[in-house]
Amino acid sequence: MRLSRSFLPTLKENPAEAQIVSHRLMLRAGLIRQTASGIYAWLPAGLKVLRNISQIVREEQDRVDAQEVLMPTLQSADLWRRSGRYDAYGPEMLRIQDRHKRELLYGPTNEEMVTDLFGQTVKSYKDLPQVLYHIQWKFRDEMRPRFGVMRGREFLMKDAYSFDVDYASAVATYRRMMLAYLRTFQRLGVRAVPMRADTGPIGGELSHEFLILAPTGESGVFYDAALEDQDWLDEPVDTNNPDALEAFFTRVTTPYAATDEMHDTVAWDAVPDEQKREGRGVEVGHIFYFGTKYTQSMGVSVSGADGGQFFPEMGSYGIGVSRLAGAIIEACHDENGIIWPDSVAPFRAAILNLKSGDAVCDEMCEQIYAKAPEDFLYDDRPERAGVKFADADLMGHPWQIVVGPRSAKEGRVELKRRATGERQELSVDEALALVLAG
Repeated sequence: MRLSRSFLPTLKENPAEAQIVSHRLMLRAGLIRQTASGIYAWLPAGLKVLRNISQIVREEQDRVDAQEVLMPTLQSADLWRRSGRYDAYGPEMLRIQDRHKRELLYGPTNEEMVTDLFGQTVKSYKDLPQVLYHIQWKFRDEMRPRFGVMRGREFLMKDAYSFDVDYASAVATYRRMMLAYLRTFQRLGVRAVPMRADTGPIGGELSHEFLILAPTGESGVFYDAALEDQDWLDEPVDTNNPDALEAFFTRVTTPYAATDEMHDTVAWDAVPDEQKREGRGVEVGHIFYFGTKYTQSMGVSVSGADGGQFFPEMGSYGIGVSRLAGAIIEACHDENGIIWPDSVAPFRAAILNLKSGDAVCDEMCEQIYAKAPEDFLYDDRPERAGVKFADADLMGHPWQIVVGPRSAKEGRVELKRRATGERQELSVDEALALVLAG
């Protein structure tokens, strides 16, 4: 894409309404624009980030045999009355009526709908387990939406829902999903810590939330240093082996970790002093096991091996996709702007023409652009070099291919790595090879 023809409206100054780093940088880098309180339009670069995050989430869900569906944003109030949650959920739920006065709601979550869909289809224990997920927009009417996409009213989320034949199978699914989550965050280029958590209004008895460690995070985090090294996630885990899953689960939950709210409920004193760490974190995911809470309340049963009926055991697994875009920025930025991990960056590299109109610079940039894949951004604007450098750092491209008059005459470019600031002078082919190798 040529920057001169793109819809990437960057801002030089920090917007007055933006209180946290990710909100400021998302507005300044042209990723989002607010359309109403807590509701944002995602501009082309921001949408690319959402799609990149969604794809990684999708691949890791598929890897543990979850199946993708797409449920509607609008739900019938009758479904929620069957579970008993319609009146109990609270003012965060947006309740509406259609022209026939039928009561609907804009879904804040999908336990009721997926349980009903499951009940319409699955009738026998032989069809279990089932894990269904979708990536869909949701709405919760926050009283005070703030911090940009970190606490908005409309948000993109991945929900997965599991149905198992018994408790042991449900716990195995829960552990399998925890592995998928940790692998997801690793691929996104951030370190996430699993924390034992309250189940909240969704209910249940087993729950963990995942916090990305970030200096500007919203929650205080207390954790064992053993959780900092997650390279072992690259090791294979037989997800169909309950013993292997239990060993994995023990490995990630034995070091104690907690947020401010849960600090007094974990054995913090059991952690050696030299292993204790404190920091800040941003919640980006939450998983629950809640048994037969919804299948039983909604009357959804299947036939068992003995011919009788039973209520399947359920779990729910959420990742905030749009929230992750902000959380990654909170964890990956400096005073000059965003530092995107390679896996989620809207553009892999920016080609910076430091002297547009110079025949040699223009020709070399056009040659690079012709060889480059679609995720390269060519800054062909007739702007000063300083402006181009500042915008490239602000937008956080992992690589910058810098073309200036002197180096262009020698057939070379300067390649800059955004994360480290490292610069090296290379031939065009060498620079492209290095960028494409990741």
